[in-house]
Amino acid sequence: MAWTGWVDRHWRWLTLLFWLAVAGYMVFDRWAYIRGFALGDTDDNMRIMQVRALLEGQGWYDLRQYRLNPPFGADMHWSRLVDLPIAGLKLMLSPLIGGRNAEQAAVAIAPLLPMLVAMGALGVTARRLIDDRAFAIAIALIACAGSARGMWAPLRLDHHGWQLAMLALAMMALTDPKRARGGVVLGLATALSLSIGLEMLLYLALAGAAVVLRWIWDGGQARRLLSYGVTLSGGCALGFLLFASEANRTAVCDALSPVWLSAMLAAGAIAALLALLNPEARKWRFAAAAAGGLLLAAAFALAWPDCLGRLEQSTPELERLWLSKVREAMPVYRHGARTAALIVTLPIAGLIGYALMLWSHRRDPEKLIPWASVAAPAVLAAALLLWQTRAGPAAQLLSIMGATGLAWAAILWIRNRKSMLVRIVGVVAAFLVISGLATGYLTQVAPEPVSNYRRSVNIANSRCPTLAALQPIARQPRGTVLTFLDLGPRLIAVTPHNAIAGPYHRNVTQIVDLMRAWRGDAANARATVERYRVDYVLICPNLSESTIYRAEAPRGFYVQLTRGQVPAWLERVPLPENSPYRMWRVVR
Repeated sequence: MAWTGWVDRHWRWLTLLFWLAVAGYMVFDRWAYIRGFALGDTDDNMRIMQVRALLEGQGWYDLRQYRLNPPFGADMHWSRLVDLPIAGLKLMLSPLIGGRNAEQAAVAIAPLLPMLVAMGALGVTARRLIDDRAFAIAIALIACAGSARGMWAPLRLDHHGWQLAMLALAMMALTDPKRARGGVVLGLATALSLSIGLEMLLYLALAGAAVVLRWIWDGGQARRLLSYGVTLSGGCALGFLLFASEANRTAVCDALSPVWLSAMLAAGAIAALLALLNPEARKWRFAAAAAGGLLLAAAFALAWPDCLGRLEQSTPELERLWLSKVREAMPVYRHGARTAALIVTLPIAGLIGYALMLWSHRRDPEKLIPWASVAAPAVLAAALLLWQTRAGPAAQLLSIMGATGLAWAAILWIRNRKSMLVRIVGVVAAFLVISGLATGYLTQVAPEPVSNYRRSVNIANSRCPTLAALQPIARQPRGTVLTFLDLGPRLIAVTPHNAIAGPYHRNVTQIVDLMRAWRGDAANARATVERYRVDYVLICPNLSESTIYRAEAPRGFYVQLTRGQVPAWLERVPLPENSPYRMWRVVR
C-alpha cells in the first residue's frame, strides 16, 4: 500500500511529531504546576539546587549541598552529567526571558528531552524485531506507560529519565544487525548510565552478558563483543574523569567510583580479550568466557568485599528508622491493589508478548537471539518489582517490545475478521488492555475507599510543599530549620532557610539525629537543636512522613507539638490561619 511506503520513509519525522504532541500535552497538563514551581519530589528540588550551585560558582567536582547541615554540607552521590541540560537551558533562556522564567522553562523542558531519545530507540528496536510499521505501537505504548512516562514529565528533574533513555538505547543496541555499531552503542549507553548512577546496573550487566552469550553461540559476534568491551572501558574511564565528584573518587559503593570503575575496566578488558582470542570451538569459547567471569567476580569480591551487600552501606539503625519506611523500596504488592495494577499491567503484557515472540521464532536463531537478549532484562525487572517498587519505570520500559509484539500479533489476527466493526473495536480494545489504559479506567470507575485520616494526609501532602504555604516561612529571618527529612530539599529550594538533612543515605548521622529528634522527648530534641545550631522548628501535621512518628512514637516530640505540649525553649511564630504549618523560634 502507498501509505505504508510513506510511513516507512518518514517514520523518524512521525516519531518527532508524536513526541512533540505528547510533550505539548504534558506541558499543558502540568502548566499550573510549572507556574507554581511545584517540584514534587525531594530529588527534583535537590537537583535544581545542584544546578543553581553550579551556576553560582560551586566547583564542578564539588557536589556537596551546603544548605543542608551547614556549614559542612550534605554528601551527594550524584554526578554533574544530568545538570548539563538544565543548566544549559537556563543559561540560554535567561537573556531572553529573565532568570526566574528561564529556570521555570528549563525545569519544564529538560525532563522531556530523554523521552525523545527513548521513543527513537524503541521505534528503531520495534522496526528491527517486528515490522517497519510497528514503531508506532512502541512509541504509543511508552506514552501510556505511567511509571516510565512520569520520569519524563515536566518538573521531574531527577536523573532516572536519562537512565531510562540509556536503557532504551542499550536494548536497541542488542538488536543492531551491524555488530560493531551495536557493541559501541551498548558500551556508550552503559557508560553514560553508570556515570549518572547505578540504578540500571543489573539490567545493563545482563545486556552485557547477552553479548557474551551470543559470542559463545556464534564466534562471528566477536566484532560486537570487541567494540562493546573497548567502548565500555573507555566510556566509563572518561565518565569517571569528567563527572565523578570529589566524594565519588573514594572507594564508595553507590556510584561510579574506583570500585565500579575498576570493575568496568576489567569487564571491558576481558570482553575485548575474549573477542581477540575467539576460539573456533564453541566449548572453548564457553570455557574462556566462564573463566573470565569467574576471574572478574573473584577479583571484585577480594578487592571490594564491602560492596557485596547493599550499595548504600546503611547502618542497621538507619535501616530501622528510615530506609525500611521508604515506600518505593517496598514490594509492589505492599502498595495496594490499585497502585499495583497500574504498575504491573504493562510488564505482564510484555512478558506474555515476549513468550509469544520467543515461541514464534523458536526455529529462527536470527530472530530468536535478539528477542531473547531484549526479553531477559525485562524478566529481571518484572521480578524485581516483588522486591522494590522503584523497579516499576524500568520494568515498564523494558516490557515495551514484548507488549508491542503482542499488540502486533493481535492486530494481525483481528485484521482477518470479516466485520469492519469487529476489526475497529478489536484493535482499540487490544491496545487499551495491553497498554494498561483499561486498567487505569477501571481503577477510576471503582476507586479504593479513602478514610478520613488518609484524606487528611493527602491534603497535607498536596498543600505543604506549595509556594503559597511556604511563603510565610520564607519571610522569616534566615536560619537553620529542624523539619521533616522529606521537607528539607523543598525548604532550601524555595526559601532562604537551611535544613539539617534530606533523604540521602550517605548522611547517616544527620538522618538518624532527625529520626531520633521527632521520636524522642523534648530534651533529646533540644540536644539536636543545639548540636546543629537550629533557629526554627517546623512541622506540617499529617504529612506522610509524620504519620510514622505518630505511629512509632505516640509520646514523642512531634506528637507533643501537635497536642500543644510545647517546651519553654520554643516561641510560636505567627503564620496565617489557613497555613498547614506550625513554626516555632528557638529561644536562647
